[in-house]
Amino acid sequence: MEAFVAGRIDLLVATTVIEVGVDVPNASLMVIEHAERFGLSQLHQLRGRVGRGAAQSACILLYASPLGETARARLKIIYENADGFEIARRDLALRGPGEFVGARQSGVPLLRFADLTLDAAIVEQAREAAGIMLREHPDLAQAHLARWLGARQDYLKV
Repeated sequence: MEAFVAGRIDLLVATTVIEVGVDVPNASLMVIEHAERFGLSQLHQLRGRVGRGAAQSACILLYASPLGETARARLKIIYENADGFEIARRDLALRGPGEFVGARQSGVPLLRFADLTLDAAIVEQAREAAGIMLREHPDLAQAHLARWLGARQDYLKV
């Protein structure tokens, strides 16, 4: 890694572990094998390791055929977008928010009455109301949590 940073070698082959904290401005080309296996945030982070200097850069995503529908959608999103916020928004729409209180990280949304994308304004109002309730009526907030979450409210204490 030191030799690559110093420019003594021109090619670095590594696993994705190398990504964390890598800032090599002269890195201008990245090839990601089996890009269909990665999530959008990881692809975006990896791609961000090149193009930090003045040289023109490229990130090539190699994938195995046939692509599944979800993998095709992910690769299309990363190809069409460079904005991390837009990628995250599209990832949320593609995978769903997962479970807010529990162990699941993706899947069908568990909200009974809201869609995080379509109902963003009312979800924000609910968040503000929750803050008021926690500050001004903590006993009622606890009762509300117990009614809706049961024992799962213990996850919120982490």
